[in-house]
Amino acid sequence: MRIRPPLPPFTRETAFQKIRLAEDGWNSRNTTRIVLAHSPDTLWRNRAEFPRGRAEAQALLERKWARELDYRLIKDLWAFDGNRIAVRFVYEWHDDAGNWFRSHCNENWEFDEQGLRTHRHASINDQSIKAEDRKFEWPLGRRPDDHPGLTDMGL
Repeated sequence: MRIRPPLPPFTRETAFQKIRLAEDGWNSRNTTRIVLAHSPDTLWRNRAEFPRGRAEAQALLERKWARELDYRLIKDLWAFDGNRIAVRFVYEWHDDAGNWFRSHCNENWEFDEQGLRTHRHASINDQSIKAEDRKFEWPLGRRPDDHPGLTDMGL
C-alpha cells in the first residue's frame, strides 16, 4: 500500500500541506497523478456525477479537462478535524468558444490511515466572467508560491 503524507490526524500545518499538494496535482491536470492520491475504492460527488473508484474518477477528470480549457485553481483551508478536511476553492477556465468562467466550490475530504483520499464531495457553481476580469493568469501548471491566495484576492 502506498503512503501519501501528510497523514491524519491533521494539524493546521499538515492540512495546509495536504491542500497545497492537491492544488498542485489538479493544476498539473495529470489525471493519473491525481487519482493515485485517492484510495482504489474512492467515492466522489462532483456536481451531479458520482464516480466510484479510481478509473471512474479519472474518466471524470479527462472529460472535465476536455471542456474546461486553460484551467487554473486555488484551494484554501476551511476546516479540519482528525482525518477530514473541508476546502473552498476557485478555478478559472474557458470553453472551446472562448467563454470564460470562474467556478466557486466547496469540497469535503476524508482520508484513510495511509493518507489516501477515500471520499471527495464537491459542490461547484460557475460564474461567467469576461476575459479581462480573470485573476488567475500565471503560466499553466503549479501556482507560483508568491501568488496571492483566495482571501488575499477577495474571493
